[in-house]
Parts: sequence; structure tokens; C-alpha cells
Amino acid sequence: MALGRSGDGAPLAALELLEAGGIWRLEGPVNLYSRARGQGLASQAAAGRCLQLLEGRTGERWRVRLLDDGYPGWLEPHDLVGRARAAQRPQPRLLQRHQISQRLPHLLEQAQTWLERPNAYLWGGTLGPDFDCSGLVQTAYALAGICIPRDAYLQERFCQPVAVHPGQTQLLAPGDLIFFGTPQRCSHVGLHLGNGRYLHSSGREHGRNGLGIDDLHPHNDHPVARHYRQELRGAGRVMHCHDGSPLPA
Repeated sequence: MALGRSGDGAPLAALELLEAGGIWRLEGPVNLYSRARGQGLASQAAAGRCLQLLEGRTGERWRVRLLDDGYPGWLEPHDLVGRARAAQRPQPRLLQRHQISQRLPHLLEQAQTWLERPNAYLWGGTLGPDFDCSGLVQTAYALAGICIPRDAYLQERFCQPVAVHPGQTQLLAPGDLIFFGTPQRCSHVGLHLGNGRYLHSSGREHGRNGLGIDDLHPHNDHPVARHYRQELRGAGRVMHCHDGSPLPA
């Protein structure tokens, strides 16, 4: 398919135009699934993001990879019809820490406006207002033009570690990420707002079934804050942008 000078070509009008290796820029949101069959949501992708088709067959889901963060998933091919345009591989925006720091105040302000809308926890949610924990964090950064990995454990590996303990949050800066889970694996992340307070999306069992603000103060006896304080793993600082390379599982 011929591409225009801008890198964008014709919109997808028929499934017959899909082929392995093809790159498409989304003009509307799509869901990415965790498997070739079933309803398990892996993530979501907003308009403007690019994906590459890896493999698939007629009448089945295609395996794809998002090109800004390297995240894989499975896509219903008909979801691309009328909402994707042929494209060239995008060039990553590789901001450095001083550029990222300049964008953090607006990032934090924008993220907190999501509290004003009704929401619920959604595994795989990145479009809002229904998010999962890492989807909330990735989307907040993405809207500021900063690409970071998709999942909490990948975000933890990507960040520069920052020392933190309950009641000892002096080294944390607004915009840092706070990680929770077991000693073996990170399973939850929050966006630090300042003074140990963090915005996060938590589920039903130990959370608020949606967005909320908690803190790491050792005397905060709220059940959600207490639960995550007991699972605190550490914190991290985003020092640069993700270049789109797939990260190891």
C-alpha cells in the first residue's frame, strides 16, 4: 500500500488488506486481548498509537505489538476497519529527565481530574475513566508525551530506584512511582502526588474498585492504605522515555 509523505497512508477499508508486518496508526480506540480466544483484556490503545501486525488468519484474532511501548496482545481485526490508517514505523520521542520534570506538574494535575468522573477498576484499562493500576500511570505519562512501559513490574524495572519506607518519604518527588506486591514480584503501582500521597486504581478485594488517593503514613488506619502499606516494595523515578523495544517478561 502506498504511503504518503507524512508516513500515513489510506485508511483500512477491508480486512483483505491486512498482512503480517503491516504497521497501522489508530484513528479510534481498540482493545487488546491476552489470548487468541476469550474475553480477557490485556490492554487498550487510544487513537494516535501505532501497532504492527505480527501474525493472524482470516476469521481469527491477530497477534500484534504496540510500537511505542513494545506491548504485545491479540486484536480483533474488524476493530481496525475504519479506524486505522497505514503508517510507517514511528520514531520514539526520547525525552531526558530535565524535560520530563518540566511536564510533571501538568501530568499530576491532569491525572487528578479523573477522580471527578465516575469510574471503576478495569483490568487492562488504559482509556479511562476505568483504569487498572499501571494503565492509569502509563496513560498519565503518555498524555504528557512521555512513554513508559505498560505493566507495573515492567515500570518498576524501567525506573531508577528511590528509597522509601512507611513514614519515610523524604526522597520521593511528585511524579515518582510507588510499587507494591510480594517480595517476589511487583503487582501494583501508584502515582506519587507529594508527601507520601499517591493516586492509584485498585480493585475490589483490597481496594476502592476504582481511583482513590492513599498515603504511606504509618498511622493511617484506612484499610486500603494499610493493606498497600504492608505490601510496599519501593519506588522509582522515570529518567527517560521508553524507546519501544520489547521488555523481557
